[in-house]
Amino acid sequence: MKVLLIDVYNFNKGGAETVCFNTGKLLEEHGHQVVYFTLKWEENNPSPYSKYFPESKETRKGPLKQVKNMVNYFYHFEAVKKMEKLIEDERPDIAHIHLLWGQITPSIFPVLRKYHIPILFTVHDYRIVCPAYTFRDGSGRICEDCKGKYFYKCFTHTCCKGSKVMSAVMAAEQYFRNVFFNPAKYIEGFLYVSNFARDIQEKYMPAVKNIPNITLYNFSTSIAGQPKAMPKDKYFLFFGRLSYEKGVKTLLEAFNGLPECHLKIVGTGPKEDELKAFVESNGMKNVEFLGYKRGKELQDLVANAYCVIVPSEWYENNPMTIIEAYSVGTPVIGARIGGIPEIVVESETGFQFESGNADNLRSKVVLADGLTADEYTKQSAGALKFAHENLSLENYYPRLIAFYNQFLKK
Repeated sequence: MKVLLIDVYNFNKGGAETVCFNTGKLLEEHGHQVVYFTLKWEENNPSPYSKYFPESKETRKGPLKQVKNMVNYFYHFEAVKKMEKLIEDERPDIAHIHLLWGQITPSIFPVLRKYHIPILFTVHDYRIVCPAYTFRDGSGRICEDCKGKYFYKCFTHTCCKGSKVMSAVMAAEQYFRNVFFNPAKYIEGFLYVSNFARDIQEKYMPAVKNIPNITLYNFSTSIAGQPKAMPKDKYFLFFGRLSYEKGVKTLLEAFNGLPECHLKIVGTGPKEDELKAFVESNGMKNVEFLGYKRGKELQDLVANAYCVIVPSEWYENNPMTIIEAYSVGTPVIGARIGGIPEIVVESETGFQFESGNADNLRSKVVLADGLTADEYTKQSAGALKFAHENLSLENYYPRLIAFYNQFLKK
C-alpha cells in the first residue's frame, strides 16, 4: 500500500507532527510506502518529496506576499497544482491528513477525489467545528457559542489571539470552507484521538455521524517493561507550551503554599514572563523553570519525575504529555476536561482534578505526595498497563491498517 501523509509541517512542530511522522515510520516498518506532502518551511527536514511542497506564508517572496498569504488562507492555488503533480508521479492508494486548515487548505480535496483517492482525516483539534479550534473565547472561557454554524461569534468574542482581524478571517474561512469544501462531503473516514473529540464534532456537525470513524489514542513508540520505584529526587513536572489554555497559572497557585513539593516547569510561551513574575512575587522557592528541552534531556526529566501534571483549561484532546509519561511508568495528575478523563484513571494511573480549580489540584498533589512506596509503584504499574493495552504499536497498527483497508476495498 502507498500512503500519502499530509501535514502542514515537515518537522516536529507539535503533537500532530509527532503522530504523523510516527505513523509514517510504523507503516514503513510494515512494508508500506509512505509519501509526504507538506508546505515549505526553513525548519523542514530533508525529504525526497520536497519538490512537491508548496510555499508557506513564511517562505513566500515578492511584493504581493501578504495579499497571497491572505488568499491562500482560503484557497492554496499552488498546493492544488503540486498535489496533482505528486499524485500523477506517485499514485498513492490513500490520503491520510493530519493538519491543513488555513495553510494547505481543503483546496486539495477535489484533486484527491478526481483521482479516486480516499481521504482520511485525523482530528487533532476542533477546527472542523470551531474557527479558533480550542473552544475558548477571547477572555479565555470555554465557549461553544458558534454551535457549528454561528461562526461570526468568533469575531464578536475575539477568539483568535485577541485580534478582531484574525478572528474575522478565521470565521470567514469557516463559512467559505463549509460552502465549497464541506468536510462531511469530502472526508471519507475520521480518526479521532479521543471519544470526546468524536462526540463534540458530531454534536456540531451531525452530518459526519454517518461517516466511518475510529477512535485511536495517540501511541508511544516504546513502553517500559517494569514499573518505577519511588524516585529519591521527588519532583512534579509540567512540560508544554506556557500559554493561557495550558492552565499553568492554576498549577502555580496550587503549589503556592506547598513548599515541600518541588515543581519543575519545562517549556516556553507567551505567558512565561507573567508566570515567572507570579513565582517571584510569592517567594516560591519550590518552583523551577527549566526552559525549552527536547530529546534525551526531556525524556530523562519525564522518566525521573514523580508525577507529570497536565492542568489544561481547554478541551485537551489526547495529550502527548500523558502518553510520554505513561510510556515510562510515570503517573499523571490530569485536569478533568476534554479527553483527559478517558486516559487518567483515578487512583490507578494517577489522579483527576477539576479543571481550573487550584484548591482541588493542590489536594491531589498532597494526596500523590503522600503515597507509600508500594502505592506509588502500583500506580506506575497501572500507567504501564494502560499504555500497553491502549497506546502500544502492537495495539495501534492492526486497528489502523484495518481502517485503511475498508476504503481500499471500496
